[in-house]
Amino acid sequence: MKKLVLSAMLSVVCASACFGDDKKKEEAPKPAQTVEELKGQLGKILKDTHTPGVSVAIVRKDGPEWVGGVGVADVAANRPVTPETLFRIGSTSKAFASMSILLLADQGKLSLDDPVKKLVPEIWFENKWEATDPVRVVNLLEHTTGWDDMHLREYAKDAPGMSLRGGLDYDHHSRTSRWMPGTRMAYCNSGPAVAGYIVEKLTGQRFEDFVTQNLFLPIGMKAATYFQPADPKTTTVLYHSDGKTPYSYWNILLRPAGSINASAQDMAAYVQFYLNRGVVNGAAVVAAANIDRMESPQSTWAAKEGLKAGYGLSDYWSFHDGFVYHGHNGGVEGGLTDMSYMPEFGVGYFYSINSGSGDAFERVGKAIRAYITNKLPKPVVPEPAATPANATEYAGWYEPNSPRVQLIFFLERLLGLTRVQFQDGKMVLATLGGKESFVPVSGEQFRYLPKKELPEPVATTILLEPKDGVRYLQAGAGTTMKKLSTPYALLELVLTGFVALAVIAIALYAPFWILGGLRAKRRRPAERAMRWWPLVAVLSLVLFVAIFIVNSEDLIGKMGNLTGASVALCLATLVFALAVLASGIAAWRAPAEGVRAGVLRFSRIVSLALLIALVYLAFWGMIGLRTWA
Repeated sequence: MKKLVLSAMLSVVCASACFGDDKKKEEAPKPAQTVEELKGQLGKILKDTHTPGVSVAIVRKDGPEWVGGVGVADVAANRPVTPETLFRIGSTSKAFASMSILLLADQGKLSLDDPVKKLVPEIWFENKWEATDPVRVVNLLEHTTGWDDMHLREYAKDAPGMSLRGGLDYDHHSRTSRWMPGTRMAYCNSGPAVAGYIVEKLTGQRFEDFVTQNLFLPIGMKAATYFQPADPKTTTVLYHSDGKTPYSYWNILLRPAGSINASAQDMAAYVQFYLNRGVVNGAAVVAAANIDRMESPQSTWAAKEGLKAGYGLSDYWSFHDGFVYHGHNGGVEGGLTDMSYMPEFGVGYFYSINSGSGDAFERVGKAIRAYITNKLPKPVVPEPAATPANATEYAGWYEPNSPRVQLIFFLERLLGLTRVQFQDGKMVLATLGGKESFVPVSGEQFRYLPKKELPEPVATTILLEPKDGVRYLQAGAGTTMKKLSTPYALLELVLTGFVALAVIAIALYAPFWILGGLRAKRRRPAERAMRWWPLVAVLSLVLFVAIFIVNSEDLIGKMGNLTGASVALCLATLVFALAVLASGIAAWRAPAEGVRAGVLRFSRIVSLALLIALVYLAFWGMIGLRTWA
C-alpha cells in the first residue's frame, strides 16, 4: 500500500527509489532447475540483502508446486518462515474490494457505472464535473477518480478497531478530483476503501466479514485476515532494511486498500483461483467473465481508444523478459509482496518478504520468474508496424499530467519533462533519465523496447486523440503526458537550469569567501549580507532534502504526525523563503561604496534565481509545508 507513495516521494525528493535504491550491479544467476536450487538462490539473496525471510508459493493450474518459505519470521526468536506464517500483503488486498463489487453487480444490487453519490451520498468527495461526469464505481477500482492519493496524515493514523466509515471520515481532503473522472489513471488508496464501504451499505455486513464469507473461505484462504492476528507466533515480524530493527504492527486506516495478512498456503489457493478463472473445487466462486473484466482496463482515455494493457479492476498487466503477467503487488512498512500469474501458461506465483529492501524484492522476483519460465516458449513479438501517419503532430515536448501524489508534483513535472521524437521507425521518449524506445504496433499504439530484457509483446503506449485541442499520450498504465508548446518547455528548461546553476555556484563560492573572511584585510562588512543570505537559502534546501533522507525508513510516522522532523521540514521551507527575500533586499539595496562590482553582479544574479525558485515553490504550496495537517 505505501510503497508507491514512498517510492514516488523518495525517488523525486531524495533521488533514491524506494525499490532498488541499494541494488547491486551483478549478473543474475542462471535459472534454477529445481525447487531445491531455487531455495538456495533465495537463501543467498536473503543473506546478501540482510532480509530475514521470504514466503513463497509457486502454483500450476492443477495445484501448487511449492508452498513454503526461506529464512526466519522472527529474528529475535529465530522462528522460521513456514507455509502457515502470515505476511502482510499490502495493496495485493485491493482485488477483494473489486471482487466484492462484482459479486454484488451479479446480484443486481449495483452497476460498475453507478455514480458513487447515488449509492453512498454520505461519503464526502469533491468533483466539479459531477453533473456531467460523475465519479462512478468503476473509477474507484481502476483509480480513475482523479483524486490525490491518501495524505501522509491518513497513512500515519494507527486505527485499531476503527470502522471503515470512521476511517473515511477521518480526513477526506485528498478525495478531490483534479481532472475529469474516467480519463486518466492515478493510483489512489482511498478508492477501494470507498468501494468497500459501498459493500457494507448494500449488504448490511462489515466489509471484512463479507470478504471472509464470500471469498476467503470459498477460495481456501483459511487463515487470511484484515486484522492483527491474536497470536503473534503465527505472523512474521516486519523489519527495516537492516533486517534487525522491527516495525510496530500498522493498523491501516482504510483496510480494504492494503491490510490483509495471508500465508503462503492462503496465497497458493488464491493464485490457483485465478488460473482456474474463479473456479475452486468445481464451483465458481467468481464468474470467469468477472475475472476477465478485472484484467481489462476500460475507464481511461487509453482503454476507450483501444489499448488493452493497463490497470483493470485491482489487477494490472506487467512485463518481465518478454512475458505478460497479471496480478498486483503491495507494500507496507517493512513488507513487500508480489502476486502474479499467466493464465495462458497456467502458472503463477506469490512471494512476500519481511523487510523493506527493494534490492531483495527485485532479486527474489527475478529468481522466481526465471524458474517458472525457464522451459516456457517466449511469447511471439509482432513485427513493427508502420509509424502512424499523424505521428509528426505528436512530436515535441510533454510533461506528466496524472500525478499520483500532488505533494511532489512540483518536482515531478520538471524532472518528467519529456521530448518525443519519431526516428528510424521508432518513437523515442527522452528525459533527464535517458531515452526509451517504442515501436509501432497498430494505429496509434506502441510497444516498449527495454534495454536489458526481451521486447514487450503487446502495446503499452498510445497517442491519444486530441482533447479540446491538446494532445496527450499514455505511456504505461499510470503515466499520462500532456503536450506543451516548445517555447514554454524551453523556458522551463532554461529557468530550471538557471536556478540549479545558481544553487551550485552559491555552494561552490561559499568556502572561498568564508575562508577569505578569516583574514582581516579581506573582510568586507558591506558584502556580508549579500553573501550570507543566499548561502542560508541553499542550506535550508539541503536541510529539506536531508530530513527526507534521514527519515526515509519511517517517513509515514515522522511526516504524517506532528514530530520534530515534520516541524523541522516546515521550518526549513520558511527559512528558505525569508533568506531569499533577505538576499534580494541585500542585493538590490547594496551601498554604492564598499561592494565590489563582481560581487554585486553575482549577488543579484543568484538572488534572482532564488526568487524564481521561491515563487515556484510557493505556487505549489511548498512554503510552510505542514505534512501532518
